[in-house]
Amino acid sequence: MKLHDLRPDEGSKKKRTRKGIGIAAGKGKTGGRGMKGQKARSGGGKGPYFEGGQLPLVRRLPFKRGFTNIFRIEYQEVNVFDLGRFEAGAEVNPATLAEARLIKHADRPVVILGGGEIDRALNVKAHRFSKSAQSKIEAAGGTVETLELPATGARATIRRLPSEQVVG
Repeated sequence: MKLHDLRPDEGSKKKRTRKGIGIAAGKGKTGGRGMKGQKARSGGGKGPYFEGGQLPLVRRLPFKRGFTNIFRIEYQEVNVFDLGRFEAGAEVNPATLAEARLIKHADRPVVILGGGEIDRALNVKAHRFSKSAQSKIEAAGGTVETLELPATGARATIRRLPSEQVVG
């Protein structure tokens, strides 16, 4: 047996019905469309969206609404009040915050918020500070250092120019 001898099994290939061709197609005068009515006409029917007047499924589902920002940064929040767990003069960074179980992940961005008061001087390092948190930490004699955000996810795909090439 050679390639040119291969044939599909008998009856496995069936010619498609050419509707609307009339008596010659072997479907009689109506061509498989039944008697009169909207669906018997050319362009028949209202399409797959129409559900007989019922609110269509596409309009019943809410998930198509809104906007999702793919460059969103999700910060782990820590209040100034929570920093009272650390000894005076201690260095507070994402690793020590994770150790103290104030945040879950040491490798994700951290924001320090101004909730509560602080009575000791701490060296705090985080990715972002609210103005009130920064002023409270500095008023208590501590220092604030902003860490650089790691470029991950969609943000990592953006091509950045070297700083000397940036215009304006």
